Amino acid sequence: MDLLRVRGLTVVASDGRRLLDDVSWTVRDGERWVILGPNASGKSTLLAQAAHRALCDTVGLTTELVVDPAIRVLDVVVSAALDEPVHRDAVEPAESDRAQSLLAQLGCASLATRTFVTLSSGERQRVLIARALMTDPELLLLDEPAAGLDLAGREALLLWLTRLGREPDAPSTVLVTHHVEEIPAGTTHALLLSAGQVVARGPIGVALTSANLSRCFGLPILVRELDGRWGARFGMP
Repeated sequence: MDLLRVRGLTVVASDGRRLLDDVSWTVRDGERWVILGPNASGKSTLLAQAAHRALCDTVGLTTELVVDPAIRVLDVVVSAALDEPVHRDAVEPAESDRAQSLLAQLGCASLATRTFVTLSSGERQRVLIARALMTDPELLLLDEPAAGLDLAGREALLLWLTRLGREPDAPSTVLVTHHVEEIPAGTTHALLLSAGQVVARGPIGVALTSANLSRCFGLPILVRELDGRWGARFGMP
């Protein structure tokens, strides 16, 4: 079942720049995608459009970016402007229990009474994911969830995302990142963007190659994969 279909999508900024240029892309049930590309390649723009164009009933979107109010984002949008306790008592008991359970799964149960603006970068990322999962979305969109995390925090988050992907009722996921090291094990597909255009897309073992990543970032890059985790370094393919 298709959860998202994008056909020939072009997004033009007010100054005439093409943020996305004729992008086509499909996300199906059970797939776990990574979107890779350099700065200003259109990754976050595509993620916001994905939330708007999803074919499924619910979407969980985690972002600290300001989302254009003209874009209708389905179900959950969480921003850095939140200034309320992560977990409140003035909710239904079942909702309270689920919120506490999700926070505990992500290792941040102690943050339940804190306000979002007081959290560290790592704490914010985990809370954003927990909040996006509150409604059991069919499609989970993650905008650079490992940004700002130290090595231990990144690895803990990626381990949790890997475990989530193994659950039989886990949502399909789309994760945006600049770094191949931030791709969780179990990711099934990759979409590479550069200057708003698709460089490669498809099963991760086919799309995420040294040649494709070199084209995407405009310099020679060697890609390696070991036990489901990816790495990259400068070098001739």
